[in-house]
Amino acid sequence: MPKRDVAPLGAPCWTDLMTSDKAGAIKFYGELFGWTVDDPGPEYGGYINFHRNGIPVAGCMDKPADNPMPDGWSVYLATDDAGRTLKETEARGGTVIVEAMDVMALGTMAVAIDPTGAAIGAWKPNEFKGFGVYGEPGSPGWFELFTRDYPKAVEFYKNVHHWPAHTAADEPDFKYTTYGEGERALAGIMDASGFLPEGVPAHWSVYFSVEDSAAALKDVERLGGATVVPAEDTPYGKLATASDPTGALFKLMS
Repeated sequence: MPKRDVAPLGAPCWTDLMTSDKAGAIKFYGELFGWTVDDPGPEYGGYINFHRNGIPVAGCMDKPADNPMPDGWSVYLATDDAGRTLKETEARGGTVIVEAMDVMALGTMAVAIDPTGAAIGAWKPNEFKGFGVYGEPGSPGWFELFTRDYPKAVEFYKNVHHWPAHTAADEPDFKYTTYGEGERALAGIMDASGFLPEGVPAHWSVYFSVEDSAAALKDVERLGGATVVPAEDTPYGKLATASDPTGALFKLMS
């Protein structure tokens, strides 16, 4: 399965969890995916990295007590200039949430809301390149934006994050664009205007690869999480949606 030193420009390079129960998340994801924890030290404000077989795959942080947002996973796209990415985001109708900031010598991060309402991070790598493996069991396998304004989203990610966009489907009831084409695709944008529930904003989802999605859901429930959408066979594999014990949503693929 793919390993890499650094993500291509505009591709997902990192994902992290903001949680109201970090100790519980460490136990849950550790048992579910075989993750271990690397704690870089107090100077990083309690932020930790999850590793799989010694390779970084995801991060985790405490949610501030006054943060009204639900616990959840975030996605970061690789950039070569976080400040410029934010300027281009604002120029195309997005909103800056976290200004570009250096994280020690690791790299530079920023967070914005795209013009369709989805939060998306940016990461300019320095010493830390992001997750070092994907598509293997226990690692990120796919990233997907669900949006009500599909044309605007496609143009935004093409122009701001420099996606080599490929139209994978263009039917009245299924419109889908990918970063790259075929087996080289690294993420997707879904036209969710026909099924995204009222009140649910546009959002990015992360899929984690597992050996068997149905079996993984049993482990999710045994560990205190819940099945949101049961495992279903699709042309893209067996997919499922789950939540961890504090309600953070993630997807499974096998």
